[in-house]
Amino acid sequence: MRAVVPTILACVALAGCAGSLLESKSEAPEIYRLDGAQSAAPPRAAAASPASLGVTRPRAATSLDTERIAVVQPGSRFDYYAGVRWSEAAPEMLQRRLVQALSADGSFAAVVAVPSRVPPDLFLDLELRRFEAAYASAGAPPRVRVEVQATLVDGRRLGRVASFRASSEAAAAADTRRSVIAAFEEATDDAVRQVIEGVRPHAPVAGR
Repeated sequence: MRAVVPTILACVALAGCAGSLLESKSEAPEIYRLDGAQSAAPPRAAAASPASLGVTRPRAATSLDTERIAVVQPGSRFDYYAGVRWSEAAPEMLQRRLVQALSADGSFAAVVAVPSRVPPDLFLDLELRRFEAAYASAGAPPRVRVEVQATLVDGRRLGRVASFRASSEAAAAADTRRSVIAAFEEATDDAVRQVIEGVRPHAPVAGR
């Protein structure tokens, strides 16, 4: 897995227990961005469809539609890590990742973020249901959970083409910022891969 690099240069020590991750006296939070591994996408499509695909900004509950990094503690108590932030709200980060990965896959002639100036032929409607680090017990490394509901819609007929769920989990190697962010990277890569595999079979073929 490729290294995850903070977007700021001055960083405090990354090691720490759950308490230090949830409690911080730092005034300026550390900012992280998930860039994606080169191997996140399945093998490229053999030929591009002439159709264009628009990727919507995923809908999400208010608790996930934020730059804060979500945590589920024992007893299902919802919280956020202190002193750290995503570089953008989680739905925007996922939208960007999917546009990049679907463009690299080559199944479609063009992949754009919605809204766009030119209406695409197909829309990928998304809902972000989970994007969190979950602790089974205090002090133990968390498991990161990413879940996306995806619906492919024909933009001309406004009909549903396909609907599927992408869900992934990744265990953090330790209860540290570096390990938790790496687990987010791994789980997100796998969810993105699942979305590509769900969309690819429905790319229109030329002449049909």
